[in-house]
Amino acid sequence: MPADVFRKGSASAPDGYFRWEAAGLAWLGSAPGGAAVAEVLDVGDRHLDLRRLTFANPDPLTAEAFGAALARTHDAGAPAFGAPPDGWSGDGFLGPLSEPLRLVLRESPTWGAFHAAQLRGILALAVDRGVYGRSDIALVEAIVGRVEAGEFDDGAPPARIHGDLWSGNLVWTAEGAVLIDPAAHGGHRETDLAMLALFGCPHLEFVVSGYLAEHRLDAQWRERVALHQLHPLMVHAVLFGGGYVQQSLEHARRYR
Repeated sequence: MPADVFRKGSASAPDGYFRWEAAGLAWLGSAPGGAAVAEVLDVGDRHLDLRRLTFANPDPLTAEAFGAALARTHDAGAPAFGAPPDGWSGDGFLGPLSEPLRLVLRESPTWGAFHAAQLRGILALAVDRGVYGRSDIALVEAIVGRVEAGEFDDGAPPARIHGDLWSGNLVWTAEGAVLIDPAAHGGHRETDLAMLALFGCPHLEFVVSGYLAEHRLDAQWRERVALHQLHPLMVHAVLFGGGYVQQSLEHARRYR
């Protein structure tokens, strides 16, 4: 394997896993003026070859430039909430390669309808694994009802989002920030911003300022950050348990 090639591979990966990731990278990378993505060199049923990236310490200017580029990626749009990336049909995947979860993608007319389905799906899995007690389940179900009813919809059109944009899926290089490991789909732009905030992103305030300079958000967007973080926290509660269970419930209580 050449030194400049990074291979992701697994004999146990679900069928299509690596082609799903490659389709997401291509879709995100086609956004005019959008954020840079890892370069796909080859993809097969059990591997994905990417151009190796070299880390460099980020600075505020790099972070601000990334924020603006991410806004342009989002602005490229999607056919609908829940739409898969071009070149892919059906459901996708979310989570670590060691235990990928199915990302159910069904085109929906509103973000609330789409997100409620996502929350219901991860709640069902959490119930199967005994993650939450009866009162916890009732709490999340109440939040799902409010989301589905459209209480948190802001009228924004579907954005072209990374879908799993925690800080570990953002590689800082000398040329700028590069997106890796997407769960790309048509979603709400605030989801990516909330994910960056969830686990800590270097110079986050400059990322946000660059984003807002390129695309203004409504005055209530910060009030919805914890709501957008609820699904990934529930995913972590299902996969890893521990403090993620309580953290997810604390986020849910903000919207009961």
